[in-house]
Amino acid sequence: MLKQDYADKVHGFWLGMSIGNWTGLVTEMDKIGGEGPAGVFYTRHDWQTKDQPSIWGQGIPSQLSETIDWVVAGEDEVWGSDDDSDIEYIYLQLMHDAKQPLLSAEQIRSGWLAHIYTDANTPFKTAEGKPENFLWVSNQQAFDLMQQDILPPYTGMPAYNPHYDMIDAQLTTELFGILAPFRPDIASALAYLPIRTTAYGEAADIANFYVVLHALAAGIDSNKQIQPQIIHIAKQARAALPPNQYPAKMFDFVLSLYQSGIPWEEARDKLYQRYQLQEEDGYEISRKKLYCNGCFAAGINFAASLVSLFYGEGDMQETIKIAVLAGWDSDNPAATWGGLFGFILGKNGVEQAFGRRFSSKFNIHRTRKGFANNGIDDFDNMAKTATAIVDQVVIQQMAPKGVEKMPASAQCWHIPAFVQPAVSAL
Repeated sequence: MLKQDYADKVHGFWLGMSIGNWTGLVTEMDKIGGEGPAGVFYTRHDWQTKDQPSIWGQGIPSQLSETIDWVVAGEDEVWGSDDDSDIEYIYLQLMHDAKQPLLSAEQIRSGWLAHIYTDANTPFKTAEGKPENFLWVSNQQAFDLMQQDILPPYTGMPAYNPHYDMIDAQLTTELFGILAPFRPDIASALAYLPIRTTAYGEAADIANFYVVLHALAAGIDSNKQIQPQIIHIAKQARAALPPNQYPAKMFDFVLSLYQSGIPWEEARDKLYQRYQLQEEDGYEISRKKLYCNGCFAAGINFAASLVSLFYGEGDMQETIKIAVLAGWDSDNPAATWGGLFGFILGKNGVEQAFGRRFSSKFNIHRTRKGFANNGIDDFDNMAKTATAIVDQVVIQQMAPKGVEKMPASAQCWHIPAFVQPAVSAL
């Protein structure tokens, strides 16, 4: 793979993630099932109609957009960071500065403490005037534990972190997949400790699924039909899930619904019935009696994300639209698939898909602190940083013993092939 081509793909990753993230925030927690308006799920016909309040919106729709529609930054604007992008940005800088992509527990803790505000020192406030540091559930608990000198992976273990099965690890670790292109085994090794900073058990397995998917996406040819290639790598990523646990069973169930030909809305409703109400396949989040019936949980959001991935039919816009409308923590699957398709298509491909130009400027200080240039960065620069990290990954993790290493100045990488495990028919 040529490094300049890879850099364009990484630019597309950050751009697509931002498009999905900010568009998904419009409907975040609008629809979670149950009684009342939040139980009446959106359908495809709700795209570009009036946004409805979230479960915490106090009757007020999103301030980002009056309608459920694209929220993007034009060429003269700046993308803001959010919790779907800012922890990954921290990891990107930590790996680059250390010239060591395999982060230690101490490096992770130091990075979090250096770049994340505490409630005591944050300059940000919620609408109710409370301190805001843009961390929630498992991420917040892990951060609190770090301030007590507790290191990963203990910060994600149930004994210390009761929120270990929330969605947080998914939205902080997809990056590791694109830093080990074609090599899901190495991507999983790089992401192992960052995932377990906030997750344990099935939630960690789900986060790793996304990491594996992003590593395999490096091999997708955007000049060919994308949907068959997406299904192929999704099945390969599913092979990494323990077969006797609920994530693998969720994957099989949602894929079977897609293959049956029913509309995505009906598939979404069936997974709600199966998992949130009937607690099938060992998914027992509802019996915990959590706030909003576990609407932040890794499991239900994983299942919902698969609906949008499969039914998006290889189309970036359609995939994000379905993610935005499917329900629950909708900005997270939208951001994940926006990033995945951005990586597949590259910057130019994303702009062609939308028929317009976008900003490449990124403000990490919207949510975090302590970075150069008052937090203003650029997707091109972030892509160059990632390219330098892949240099290190190839040299440190991929070069076979006894084989001369390619110099970092080379225009391409030599990446030894990874033999995929056999995938049974699904």
